Amino acid sequence: MSLWWFAVAISLAAADASSTAVTALHGTTRLGTRAEPHAVVWLESVEPVTLAGASGVVLDQRNLDFSPNILVVQVGTTVDFPNHDRVFHNVFSFHDGKKFDLGLYPVGTLRKVRFDHPGLSRIFCNIHPNMAAYVMAVPTPYFTLSDGDGRFEIASVPPGSYTYHSWRPGRPELTGTVVVGAGATLDVHWP
Repeated sequence: MSLWWFAVAISLAAADASSTAVTALHGTTRLGTRAEPHAVVWLESVEPVTLAGASGVVLDQRNLDFSPNILVVQVGTTVDFPNHDRVFHNVFSFHDGKKFDLGLYPVGTLRKVRFDHPGLSRIFCNIHPNMAAYVMAVPTPYFTLSDGDGRFEIASVPPGSYTYHSWRPGRPELTGTVVVGAGATLDVHWP
């Protein structure tokens, strides 16, 4: 009889563990029939999340360009803006999202910006008008950027139904629903 209760307890523990297990959501981003690289994808969290953000995230300035050109961060993240170029820069964002102006700063220096609310920030240098980048701050820990082939993975997502969002420069934001579970995939298509 005690062996039977032991088996029931193990069975219940396994069922409980599988209901709280996390999984990875895999998918692709496409424009028509071709891959759409470097698209931001995020899931609205159904549970409240701590928006502690991260540190050590870098938007570099090198060869009169921003690198990377598209960055996605969790709200609360501080982004470093080092000047690794051979000239002065003045990084700013006056449009949607986080508004800031880092002023003129020389080679070898670093400025920081905390992205403390959600939204898209368009980043420019007022000295070099061809320099542009985007920082998308999202209010969730479930986000990613698709690779050069339009593939992505969002790791450690608890099973459930989520509203997803996807954005890419020059494209409208797409929104829909996805059910995350073992083997779940999400294919995002811009027409």
